Amino acid sequence: MAKVSTNISLDADLKKAGQELYADLGMDLSTAVTIFIKQSLRAQGLPFPVTRDSPNAETVAALNEYAEMKSNPEKYKRYSSFKQAMNEVLSDA
Repeated sequence: MAKVSTNISLDADLKKAGQELYADLGMDLSTAVTIFIKQSLRAQGLPFPVTRDSPNAETVAALNEYAEMKSNPEKYKRYSSFKQAMNEVLSDA
C-alpha cells in the first residue's frame, strides 16, 4: 500500500517524550501513530476509554476532611508557625 505523508501539530515536549517512549518500545512515532489509527479502526472509536480524571478514595477523603476543617475551624488546633506544627509532629514520633 502506498504511503502518504501527514503533518500533525504536537507540543514539542509531548513529541519528545513520545519519541523516547516509543524508541524504548522499538518503534518510531510514525509507527506508534499507525498502530493507534489501526486500533481505532478496529474499535470503531478511540481504542481506550476517554474519561475525566476522578480523584481516588484517599484524595476524596482528604478533600472532605479539608471541607470539614474549613467549615468548623474551632474544632481543630491552630499553630502560629509551620515550625511549631512540625515540632509537635516530631515530638510524637
